[in-house]
Amino acid sequence: MIRFHKEGYKIIAITFIIVIALIVLAEKFIDVIWIVKSIQVLAIALLIIVLQFFRNPKRVGVLDDNTIIAPVDGKVVVIEEVEEPEYFKDKRIQVSIFMSPINVHVTRYAMSGIIKYSKYHPGKYLVAWHPKASTENERTTVVIENRTIGEILYRQIAGALAKRIVNYANEGNTVVQSTDAGFIKFGSRVDVYLPLGTNIKVNLGDKVKGGVQVIAEK
Repeated sequence: MIRFHKEGYKIIAITFIIVIALIVLAEKFIDVIWIVKSIQVLAIALLIIVLQFFRNPKRVGVLDDNTIIAPVDGKVVVIEEVEEPEYFKDKRIQVSIFMSPINVHVTRYAMSGIIKYSKYHPGKYLVAWHPKASTENERTTVVIENRTIGEILYRQIAGALAKRIVNYANEGNTVVQSTDAGFIKFGSRVDVYLPLGTNIKVNLGDKVKGGVQVIAEK
């Protein structure tokens, strides 16, 4: 059975009503058959696109405090040592995962632990692969700490189409690896910042599966 994320319920319902209205009105008021059928096909295609975007497949990962799992589905587009300016203010390993419109857009906790920091930043809507997207786009920054790995930071980043980031992480909360951490509506990228010396288990260009695939380990 296909599951849908709760953040999509309202949009799915509105889209369903619009699609039904288009199908009925086209049938009633347009006499040219090929135009009627074209409108109906396009309406159904719109519904399918919205449904696939908000799908929320059940993911059950193996809990392990020594590993960091992919927080989202997508393609690994960055693996590099960088200066993290907002929270750590020192060198970290950045792993970035880009989500295309056909990927599942649920964000999941990359490891278990306590939320030490959670902050929303309004910003621009540059394309997600733009170098300045991490610091200039609308985004949220979350830091999780556990006893084994220490602190990691992940950043949900809106893209050119994303208009809302949903973040469930509140400071002081205890969270469980692979469970639901939020959603990026119609967008775009998640950056993960790891301690230097972390063993990275993915390569540039790899396609990863959120909630289950290990991207790094202590």
